Amino acid sequence: MDIDARGAQHCETTALGVLLRHQGLDLSEPMLFGLGSGLSFVYWDSKNMGFPFLGGRVKPFELTVGLAGRLDLELLVRETSSPRKAWENVAAPIDAGRPVGLQLDSYHLEYFSSKVHFGGHVVAMYGYDDDTAYLVDTEQQGGAVTTSLSSLAQARAARGPMTAKHRSFTLTVPKNPPSLPERIVPAITACADAFLDPPIANLGHRGIEKAGKLVRTWLRRTDDPERDLPQAARMMEKAGTGGALFRNLYRDFLGECADLIDSDHLRTGHRLYTEAATLWTEVADLIAAGRLDQAGAVLGDLARIEREAMGALSRL
Repeated sequence: MDIDARGAQHCETTALGVLLRHQGLDLSEPMLFGLGSGLSFVYWDSKNMGFPFLGGRVKPFELTVGLAGRLDLELLVRETSSPRKAWENVAAPIDAGRPVGLQLDSYHLEYFSSKVHFGGHVVAMYGYDDDTAYLVDTEQQGGAVTTSLSSLAQARAARGPMTAKHRSFTLTVPKNPPSLPERIVPAITACADAFLDPPIANLGHRGIEKAGKLVRTWLRRTDDPERDLPQAARMMEKAGTGGALFRNLYRDFLGECADLIDSDHLRTGHRLYTEAATLWTEVADLIAAGRLDQAGAVLGDLARIEREAMGALSRL
């Protein structure tokens, strides 16, 4: 299969890009992320977690569902508890010349550089032979990569947080795709409304505000701060986020949109997310250095800045 195997920053948008470019729809990664209303925030902690987690996007696969709805794409999703059926669901479209998206646990992938369980990882698969699967993952993981079919089967069958039952999916672009400008505004306002009015205090701007208070107590949550604090910072900057906990991607999305739509609200949102992206990287640096009170103070500023940004964007 002739495939454009460009690896991007984030796993789900990398896979979406592969599937859509194969059908002639070539959108930037920030545009895919933004049209899928991918930006969010979650402060996640529980007794069975080793350390709190800061997340910057919607749940796994919500971005794909959102993008498909926004661009009138036909999204065909297959899930099964049968490994045999799961393989048929992947092999059939590939044999027909179509790449397939897979959600799986990255821990089992042989090329993966960091061995941690993450059941929300997404890759594109475009080929296989007797013992090898040909995948596209993020640029950080190598772009066009391979893993054994046995390791792929393990990754797809994994159970645990965020996993899906051998989920595979294909996307079909309509003959007359909608024009981007008319789909951009609903994508932005949906994202803004969810961010401004979260159902619980761990999400959206309220979650950032909560993080600003709780991050100051993180030394009480670890018996090894020299391990856990830099790890938390790396997750924010390096774990497929595009840097700044996905804020770089959203900043660039808004910048692209501002070239297509003339709106003061959009320009305000772009300016504020440019500021926010810089501050998120500063927060990661402060956390890594153990300067948690300062990190908390900057998070307080970020809650205000992002609330203001999303307030402007919600008025588009």
